[in-house]
Formats: sequence, C-alpha cells, structure tokens
Amino acid sequence: MNLNRYMNLLIPVIAVILGILCGAIIMLVSGYNPIAGYNALWYGMFGDSYYLGETVRQLTPYILTGLAVAFAYRTGLFNIGVEGQVIVGWFAAVWVGVAFELPPFIHLPLAIIVAALAGALWGFVPGLLKARFKVHEVIVTIMMNYIALHVTNYLIRNVITDNSDTSDKVYPSASLRSEFFENITDYSRMHNGIFIALIAAFIMWFLLEKTTKGFELRAVGFNHDAAHYAGMNVNRNIILSMVISGAFAGVAGAMEGLGTFEYVSVKSGFTGIGFDGIAVALIGGNAAIGILFSAALFGGLKVGALNMPSEAGVPNELVEIIIALIIFFVASSYFIRWILLRFKKEGK
Repeated sequence: MNLNRYMNLLIPVIAVILGILCGAIIMLVSGYNPIAGYNALWYGMFGDSYYLGETVRQLTPYILTGLAVAFAYRTGLFNIGVEGQVIVGWFAAVWVGVAFELPPFIHLPLAIIVAALAGALWGFVPGLLKARFKVHEVIVTIMMNYIALHVTNYLIRNVITDNSDTSDKVYPSASLRSEFFENITDYSRMHNGIFIALIAAFIMWFLLEKTTKGFELRAVGFNHDAAHYAGMNVNRNIILSMVISGAFAGVAGAMEGLGTFEYVSVKSGFTGIGFDGIAVALIGGNAAIGILFSAALFGGLKVGALNMPSEAGVPNELVEIIIALIIFFVASSYFIRWILLRFKKEGK
C-alpha cells in the first residue's frame, strides 16, 4: 500500500477519534458524564436487535446519498442538490407505488427505476447548464433543492391525493418491507433496501475503476482541457456525471418512500438526508468502500443519539456537535497529514 493511500485511510479514522474525544470534553465541561453518554450512544446503536435494525435502516439512504455526492466529486463536480434529488425520487417512487397495482417483480423495480429517473432529471438540469453555459453547479443545485421541495408539496396535495398532506401507503407489491428482517430485529423498520444500497456501491466502484467510461469521467474531473485534447467529449461527460449522481440520490429517496415510511407527505423543510450525504462522502474519502463505513457511522450516531437523553441525560444535539467536529477534522486533513508526515520523518 503506497503512502498516499495509507494516509487516505488513516486520516478519516483519526478525524473520528478526535471528534469523539472532543465530544467527551464538551460533555465534561457541560456537566455530563461522557462514559455514560457514550455507553448510551453505543447501546442505542447496537444494544439489541431493534436498535441494530434501525441503524441499518438509517444507514441505507446514507450509503446512496454518499455515493451521489462522491460520484460527482470524483468527476470534478460538487452536487449540493442531492437533497432535492432525494425528495423528487421519494415522490416519484411513491407515486408509482400508489398509482398502479402490478405483480411485485414488475411493480417494485418500476418504482425504483422511476425514482432513479426523477433524480437523474434533477441532476441533468445543473449538468446541462454547467456544460453548455458554464453556470456553476453549486448555485444551480442549491436552487433546485427548493424547487424540488415546493413542487413535490404541490403535487402531493393536487395530484396523488385530494388536497391531503399525506399519500396512501404504497401497494405491498411496491414495498421494500421485509417480514424476515422485522422478525429478527423485533419489528424494526429495516427493509430490503440495504441490498440495493450495497449493489449501488459496487456499481459506482466498478463504473469508475474498471470501465473506460469511468476513466473518461475521472479524466474530465482531473482536467477539462487535457481530457478535451485527448478526444473526450467534456460536456457530455459533465452531464452524464450529474445524471448518474442524481440517479443514486433518487434511489435514496425510494428507500424512504418504499421502505422506511411507505408513503410520502408534505414537508415543511428538507429531510437532511441529502446534506448528510455530503459528510458521509467526505468522511468516506469519496470511495465506495469508505462510504459504506462512514454511512454506518452516521446511521449509528443518528439512531444512537435518540437513546442518550433517556439513558444518560445527555441531549441528542450533542451528537450533531460530534458529527460537526468529525467533519471539521476531516476538512483539516492537510494539517493532520502534515503532522503524520512529521512524525514519520522524526521516526526515521
């Protein structure tokens, strides 16, 4: 393993450890017992089968939103619009789930594909504007988040319901619910979507690392001019990258609409799943295998935090502080890398 790859693996681990240590210091300063707090957090993540199932349920969409952010980043783009792509994917999946009653082997794949297409469409627009008119994708994707939120709210009230804030539940033929997972996890909301998330991680790795098209996409991300000089269609690859990124996010929305909730409702604000995906991708080093681990970390922290107020009297907002600290230390990777290199030199 070369030094650079070793550093890429070690830095997120150090960032997580530093974030946890700083969280313990904050608990002490605030008058809370960090040992009791982290025990409650751990128990809320893995303490029994129900919590374990909920952790897996929570990390499932995080894997997909992390992949969405990472795919765009690996190809030289920053997709801040994952949140909006999740929302339109969620709506599209539920719309298919309540509008038709089909055999399960048709209905469920159709709902997921339509969700992916909805997310892809929401990624296509900023990709096209970036490719054709050099409009920065960050600005466009931020605006597209708000468009997604309010357009889907309107469609929920006026298209798939009769002026109601909540849709019907999807037909069982379009549901990701798993009786097997319910039985072994004490009726948690863990569902079959975890398999889809794992397949998506493999697809991203294979596409970027093992295919010619993936090489093209990464080459465009490294240097537009060099890629163009090599005969690659830069504009087409920019659009394709945003479309694929949006498709991953749309499928993440389907995990919520067909698995966790099995319905869609009017939202007063963003879900946060897409924005958390940015942190998941960052901590995972924008690599498929790293995202699996960082999504597990985030999913566990989110679920375990719910146990901290009752078991240790620690407010669950403290977990948000710990997550922010972890992101801070990951963002400070240059400084951590410099310290590690200094220790390496002094050790020789």
